[in-house]
Amino acid sequence: MSEAIWASWYDLNDDGRNENIAWINDNYLPFLKQQAGYAWAAHYRNIGPGPSLVAYHDFAGHAPDSESLEIGSQYVILVGAASTHTFLNPVFTELKIPNHFAPMLNHRKNVRNVIFAEEARVNGPAISTRAPGSTPAPAIQFGTYRIRTFEEELSLNMWYAHERFPLMSRMPGSVLTRKFVSMLGWAKHGILYEFESLEARTNQFEEPHESRIVDPKAWVGKVVRSTLHTPGSPVVGERIWPPIVPSNNS
Repeated sequence: MSEAIWASWYDLNDDGRNENIAWINDNYLPFLKQQAGYAWAAHYRNIGPGPSLVAYHDFAGHAPDSESLEIGSQYVILVGAASTHTFLNPVFTELKIPNHFAPMLNHRKNVRNVIFAEEARVNGPAISTRAPGSTPAPAIQFGTYRIRTFEEELSLNMWYAHERFPLMSRMPGSVLTRKFVSMLGWAKHGILYEFESLEARTNQFEEPHESRIVDPKAWVGKVVRSTLHTPGSPVVGERIWPPIVPSNNS
């Protein structure tokens, strides 16, 4: 089981973007998978928020400029391990990367890293599409944030426990939902939703449920206004490595 995640967000210039992505997928990610204790690695492209999340971005709080956070959000690399300490021995920022990797890795801009420890999870109806301890699903929504006050933090965690997790346990197309807290990095909280497809996320999750977050009269509408998100959060991502294998039903 992978109970810890190293998340790395970054941006790329348009020039050479496809070449850089292909190199990362063919070289850097297989290298990461070979590291002792690293269970899996996955690469996601941020496709941008749907209408509900666009509205959410307009009123949700974000990290203050004084925090000087890197603003990368176009892509995110996720690496799983059994423990956060796996990423400290050796330190993930000091891996013995081959010298010829440096020029390509340096094309990444605005790189931001967080190490998360899992605190809770719930399987969805589509969990059978994901082998235990394997790469996350083809589509994700990944929110990373802090909460302003103790009372607001308590309210949000109660909402996850009493409303959101039970909902995800029965939502068609939901594979796995995990809540994280950080061991390293600005964001204290992370919520990673996995879906069997982007269509399932849009049709089953965003349109009927995420739309409630813009309603200030709803409990969740009040609670989410207490969050301070990292740049680009929440990211809606499509997996670009490992490649998505079409299902037999497609």
